[in-house]
Amino acid sequence: MMQPPARIGMPLAEIDTPALLIELDAFERNLARLAAAVAGRARVRAHAKTHKCPEIARRQLAAGAVGVCCQKVSEAEAMVEGGIGDVLVSNEIVGEAKIARLAALAARARVGVCVDDAANLCAIGASGAKLDVYVEIDVGAKRCGVPPGAPAAALARELAAFPNLRFAGLQAYQGAAQHLRSLGERRAAIAQAAAAVRATKAALQAEGIACGVVTGGGSGSFAFEIESGAFDEIQPGSYVFMDADYARNEWAAPLPRFEHALFVLATVMSRPVAGRAVLDAGLKASSVDSGLPLVWQRPGLACTRVSDEHAVLELAAGAQLPALGEKLLLVPGHCDPTVNLYEHYVCVRRGVVEAIWPITARGAVY
Repeated sequence: MMQPPARIGMPLAEIDTPALLIELDAFERNLARLAAAVAGRARVRAHAKTHKCPEIARRQLAAGAVGVCCQKVSEAEAMVEGGIGDVLVSNEIVGEAKIARLAALAARARVGVCVDDAANLCAIGASGAKLDVYVEIDVGAKRCGVPPGAPAAALARELAAFPNLRFAGLQAYQGAAQHLRSLGERRAAIAQAAAAVRATKAALQAEGIACGVVTGGGSGSFAFEIESGAFDEIQPGSYVFMDADYARNEWAAPLPRFEHALFVLATVMSRPVAGRAVLDAGLKASSVDSGLPLVWQRPGLACTRVSDEHAVLELAAGAQLPALGEKLLLVPGHCDPTVNLYEHYVCVRRGVVEAIWPITARGAVY
């Protein structure tokens, strides 16, 4: 790993850039805000694909989470190696090498996995690993998942052929709902998801199969999953950090407003003409798939374009041009892929570095 860009005790102004910062006070308030919003009405299985860091996962467990979700076997390996004992790979795992690694991991921790295909189920069952298996249903995202109702029940019935596998319940994540901008749109999408869950539970009951846990829900919708009564467990991830795209959503009760806690620290490396400044944090420092980063707490400054190593800022009339060498905070457009660009979090409280946390699962995409 590269050396971190800061040392404990260093003031913010001395941190080398680009650097990925966690503002600890805001981060801790986000943890507490989720716990208060859930208030024991559902289990929390926090999604580690956002942060990729066992240190953060341990703090989520301390705040009440029962375990974490991962999307890849390599992410799950990093979590288990970091001391997390209950991990759901909330994704399909296909291929001999991946299934063998999943089986090895199940000997060290409680591990779950999702299926939406009978042949994949047979391959996982043949591994001999003791695994919790969730049948994933498509609740409207049109991504992975069998159709709800009878097709899901038929796949769950096939699980009984494998004594090493336990039918743990349903994966019912409506990912497409997370960034629907209005509360009404999100509530309606989750109402449809809940109806799909109920239809599937009815089909399972008709087959004499106990459903177990229904898990799903993200940072933009989890209160609606809880409100529906159809879900037992939620899987929020981005709530710990927030990003510029989530900030565009409408936020109001019953969803709490989480704070921006993740920033890219960047340095003004050029002021070539009046009205323009250039930062040293481009595409390799901040993901732009969900939009350009926001300049934090500097009215009149806007990031208008990025290239590999540069972010160009334009100034509104009357705004002050930042000084050469000045450091600015950026709110990434999309937190998850931005995190995957870094090896360390620089954790800051009241302008001073308090901790450095390794992003252990950075690059864990296999």
